[in-house]
Amino acid sequence: MVGDHSSKQYDQELEGIRSKVLLMGGMVETQFEEALEAFRVNNAEQADKVMADDHAVNQLEVQLDDACSHLIVRRQPAANDLRTVMATIKVITDLERIGDEATKIARTAKGLHERGMVSFNHYDVVRTISRATADMLHDALDAFARLDGKAAVQIIAQDDVIDFEFRTILRNSITFMMEDPRTISSALDTLWVAKAIERIGDHAKNIAEYVIYVVEGKDIRHSKPAVSERSEG
Repeated sequence: MVGDHSSKQYDQELEGIRSKVLLMGGMVETQFEEALEAFRVNNAEQADKVMADDHAVNQLEVQLDDACSHLIVRRQPAANDLRTVMATIKVITDLERIGDEATKIARTAKGLHERGMVSFNHYDVVRTISRATADMLHDALDAFARLDGKAAVQIIAQDDVIDFEFRTILRNSITFMMEDPRTISSALDTLWVAKAIERIGDHAKNIAEYVIYVVEGKDIRHSKPAVSERSEG
């Protein structure tokens, strides 16, 4: 009976942590969306809000790390349960880093606003990669909430699309800057934003990989999962 009671308490504590992780996920999703909107319309006030919100994300990361550490020490979870806690700690880290990347986008948006640089149509350049990455992040958090390994495999495949899109932006921007040197400063800012978006895609992929680790017990971070090949032609 004592064992059952202890197990039930562990399950409740872990579920409480998972709920807060999903809350943190919602916070960074909003941060990302608002950072993109600030970049789209050169809104300095919205950019400031995104940067201020990052403090709340960072505080939640510290609280969750502490809760996970205490859970391990107090409950001494068995191998399967420990795997879940360790994966959760890694998801928390990735979410915090997504918040950091959203803050970079907001900081760039504020810089563009302050310099009055609106001649370069910067948002159109990142529109496609932004939407693909926002969808990927949302799907990764949904897979984590449901511990859906099949969905996680599909999400990992989406990262190749985002990487391809980033390389296209890089090539096009270099060409654009060579043709019109006056656009160099704005184009570099836009590339900086595109790189931050691409990094958010990487973190979303990491979250999907941790879902597979929890569900199947396989660490696939440095291997190529069997996913369908996309044709780029």
